[in-house]
Amino acid sequence: MIPLTIDQIARAVGGEVRPAGAGAVLVGGAVETDSREIAPGGVFVARVGEAMDGHDFAPAARERGAALLLVERPLDLDVPQVVVADATAALAALAKEVVARVRSAGRLRVIGVTGSNGKTTTKNLLREILGRVGQTVAAHASFNNEVGAPMTMLRVTHSTEFLVVEMGASGPGAIARLVTIARPDVGVVLKVGLAHAGGFGGIEGTTKAKSEMVVDLLETDVAVLNRDDPRVAGMAELTRARVVWFGLAADPAAGGTSADDIEASAAGTAFELLLPGGVRRQVAFRVLGEHHVSNAMAAAAVATTLGVDADTVVAGLEAVVRAERWRMEILATEPLTIVNDAYNASPDSMAAALKTLVQIAPGRSVAVLGAMSELGESAGDEHDRVGLLVVRLNVGQLVVVGQDAKRIHLAATAQGSWDGESLFAATQEEAEQLLEQLLRPGDTVLVKSSNSAGLRHLGDRLGARWAGRA
Repeated sequence: MIPLTIDQIARAVGGEVRPAGAGAVLVGGAVETDSREIAPGGVFVARVGEAMDGHDFAPAARERGAALLLVERPLDLDVPQVVVADATAALAALAKEVVARVRSAGRLRVIGVTGSNGKTTTKNLLREILGRVGQTVAAHASFNNEVGAPMTMLRVTHSTEFLVVEMGASGPGAIARLVTIARPDVGVVLKVGLAHAGGFGGIEGTTKAKSEMVVDLLETDVAVLNRDDPRVAGMAELTRARVVWFGLAADPAAGGTSADDIEASAAGTAFELLLPGGVRRQVAFRVLGEHHVSNAMAAAAVATTLGVDADTVVAGLEAVVRAERWRMEILATEPLTIVNDAYNASPDSMAAALKTLVQIAPGRSVAVLGAMSELGESAGDEHDRVGLLVVRLNVGQLVVVGQDAKRIHLAATAQGSWDGESLFAATQEEAEQLLEQLLRPGDTVLVKSSNSAGLRHLGDRLGARWAGRA
């Protein structure tokens, strides 16, 4: 965090300084909500959650050298404190203050990224591209909620030129709140799908929530929108900002960013990137899955809008080797291939991953699938559709794990063309035993589920077991 006095912090968050004489103390360490991450000079935010009370960990933060505690009640500790009504709201207010100060004093430009799928991949691509031309701050992993996004914002300094903020939402208004903390100069909407649709009341509610990214942009801002998604394309009518398109349907002659000659393989995806002004570049994109080309186009559109040249854009895209941990991550290639994509799952990402599996498998394709969470009333039907898609894609072997995913197995076995190609395991342990017997050299194995299903750990164990096995 940029250096601020405790009085300045208290004014920003609407808090009271304890003891009163500590207000002139300058604080500039990292802001953390986990006491284990505190370094000397840092700020510890004592959030109160459903399962834990951060105040219980304040003594540990003090022992690790915290210079300031942001608390909801005064604590009997010999360290300065700012007492607030709501620590989470105070975290957001502090982030807003810091971003505003850095923006007013320098040349900081803020890029906000949202969408039902692809946020983390696009954020990582932008971090790699923009980091080649200026100091860039972007979250690690998927820090995109009311806590993670402000934590990312608080990492900016007066030398930061680009702040890339992944903005997720579990319900209406969440993205709008993040936008008010760090108003984007460039707002990106990737896709509207059924991911987390249960929290929005369906696909139309999801569309409205994602549009919060662009509705309050100014005329001087830029909205980067997916021309291939009709719901996203419709957001052009909701924003005052200049619209820049990306997607296969985008027109480079009109300032859009597109792609051509897409060829997917186990080594990644090769394609020709089409940039505004007739600029064309070949890209050897190592992120697995043809569907990630859309994220590459989005990142290229943002970077081009910010003045980054085509060669730097391509170099950045080609430098990224995976979307993120547990996202289409190749864990073994010999004697068989293990692809772990079990951090998130939605109907769209499940379909994309299965299609990639079939595209890249030189031999038998094996899908190990778990539940997709937060789909609300559509959950049953969407799991049925996945089972049907597995059959239609002619996946060689299906293993479904967990009761919440069982409808995938039932839908697949209901297809008359299948006889034993789908197996059900109630637990990961059962699945692991089945796979030990089923898998053979030459197979390509996809492990896919929502985070809550935990199959990423099964994928890791399979990768460790088969990597380098003779």
